[in-house]
Amino acid sequence: MPTARQTQQQRRDRAESALLDAAAELVVEDGVHSLTLARVGERATYSRGLVTHYFGSKQELLRRLARATQTGFVPGLDGVPPGLDRLLRLIDGYIGSLGELRMMNRAFLLMWAEAATASDLARIFRERDEAFRADLREDVAAGIADGTVRPDTAADEIAVAVLAQLRGIGLQRLVDSTAVDTERLRRSVTEHWRRALALPQT
Repeated sequence: MPTARQTQQQRRDRAESALLDAAAELVVEDGVHSLTLARVGERATYSRGLVTHYFGSKQELLRRLARATQTGFVPGLDGVPPGLDRLLRLIDGYIGSLGELRMMNRAFLLMWAEAATASDLARIFRERDEAFRADLREDVAAGIADGTVRPDTAADEIAVAVLAQLRGIGLQRLVDSTAVDTERLRRSVTEHWRRALALPQT
C-alpha cells in the first residue's frame, strides 16, 4: 500500500509540474492576461478538468506559479545557514541565473512586472516579495549577531534595496539582454554588498 500511494503522489507531482511548466510558457509567449485554465491544459496535454482539479482557479494557478518560479530562481542555497555568506551567495546566484533566463525565470520576472498594474497579481507578489525580504532581513540579522555584518545596518532598508536591485537587473536583462553582462555584474554587485555590509576586520 505505501508503494501505491507513493506512485500516485509521483504521478500527481509530474502532472502538476507539467501544468506549471505549460503556464510559464504561455505567460512568456502571450502574457498573463491571455492565460486560461483551458489553454494550460491544452498546452500540457491534460484536460481542463484536471487543471481545475489541481488549481481551482486562475488566481490560484498564478499564486502557485509565482511560488514555483521564485523557489527555483537561485539553486544551491538549501542548508546554507542565515548570515552574510548566504546573502552574498543569493545575490551572486540570482544575477548568475539571469545569464540563462530559463523559462520559469522569465515567467517570474514578467509576472512581477505586470503586478504593478494588475491587482490580482499585486496581491500575489506582495506575498512573494515579503517572503524574499524576510529572508534577506534574516540574513542581515544573523550577520549582525555573529559579528560579520556591521551592527548599525538597517535590515529592513537593506532588504528593500537588494530586492529592488536584483529585480531591476532582471527586468533590464529581459528588455535588452546585450546590455547586461551577468558574469561581470554578479561579481561587482556581490562585492559591492560585501563592502557595504561586512564588519571591517581588525
